[in-house]
Amino acid sequence: MRKVLAVCTLVFFVATAVMAGVARAGGTSDEAKALVEKAIDYYKTNGKDKAVEAFNNPQGEFVKGDLYIFLFDYDGNTLAHGTNPKLVGKNIIDLKDADGKLFIQEFVEKVKTGGGWVDYQWTNPETKKIQPKSSYVKGIEGTTQYVGCGIYK
Repeated sequence: MRKVLAVCTLVFFVATAVMAGVARAGGTSDEAKALVEKAIDYYKTNGKDKAVEAFNNPQGEFVKGDLYIFLFDYDGNTLAHGTNPKLVGKNIIDLKDADGKLFIQEFVEKVKTGGGWVDYQWTNPETKKIQPKSSYVKGIEGTTQYVGCGIYK
């Protein structure tokens, strides 16, 4: 009985350590999608100007670790970016990732068909390294703007 209890205790501590490591590894796809939905609700409730201000605040509710909201229009203009204010106000429709992929154009195509995930390579703001990333993008109904949030793999 003591051996069983000791094994169960060991399994519990190992599982807890593994889960803590997973939590530190970065945001999940479910968390990214939830943040996008929260951002769209905020935009609809508070309007574009307040949403842009909130999305651009790196200490605000739309930046959580390596998860952050970005807001673009269909022409590729950056309206908000939670971690890179240098992109705000710039047109990045022709921006390529490290592999040469025109991922902003793919965002727009994905949004026009209902939204979803787009894979590309991007610099992680926490590690400063280029990593595989997948962003969930979704349009804001009645506008030509969309919100996105990505996860690093």
